[in-house]
Amino acid sequence: MNQIDRLLQIMAALRDPDSGCPWDKTQTFATILPYTIEETYEVAEAIDQGDMASLREELGDLLFQVVFHAQMAKEAGHFDFDDVVESICDKLERRHPHVFADAVIEDAEAQSHAWERHKQRERRARAQSSLMDDIPHALPGLMRAMKLQRRAARAGFDWDSIEPVLAKIEEELAEVRHEIDNQGSHERLTHEVGDLIFACANLARHLKVEPEEALRGVNNRFESRFRRIEALLAEQGKRVEEVSLEELDALWELAKGEEH
Repeated sequence: MNQIDRLLQIMAALRDPDSGCPWDKTQTFATILPYTIEETYEVAEAIDQGDMASLREELGDLLFQVVFHAQMAKEAGHFDFDDVVESICDKLERRHPHVFADAVIEDAEAQSHAWERHKQRERRARAQSSLMDDIPHALPGLMRAMKLQRRAARAGFDWDSIEPVLAKIEEELAEVRHEIDNQGSHERLTHEVGDLIFACANLARHLKVEPEEALRGVNNRFESRFRRIEALLAEQGKRVEEVSLEELDALWELAKGEEH
């Protein structure tokens, strides 16, 4: 028995109405979804940390999520795991004619354009009314912003240089300041801050920087420096909440300097 078949049998046993696990038997697509998202982020964390042992384990956990959803779909008569695999195999062969047929693709950029043309044909076949129709609303905000912007850009709706992108950030920042100065409502501030973040995501796209990756990086640096501040203060018998902002700023610069 290969390992995929073993996993599928384990999943079926866990969901068996009579002898299965009480918890697994009661799950639905909706109740499992948060775990699927969580496992995806745990894969990302293992990659960020360069931890191959953890990556192996987390990829297994993510695969289990796919198998779980496929088992529930099979029970409901929608599709099974083989259908999932067949679907992605067909899609990959269809979207890579330069590998599986006689098409010629010169480089990665040309492949990106060809990929989008294939997706456009698929959208037309599904009678989608908008280029944006298949961009999931459940994506993290920054990731969805990038997908929306890339989709619009491939249709020609984009700036052709970095300067107007930077100008847009300055414009959106000025609008945030305006709301602050005029004691704007929370709704208006949320709106304007959202515009500013969207403009920053656009800058990242033009610079070929993944904003999610950049934000994870700065989050990790912030956490590391803050933990260092806590450690330095602990050596003095102090806690963060017991010292002034000026002292914390000085310790922050010290922790930042230790990184170089």
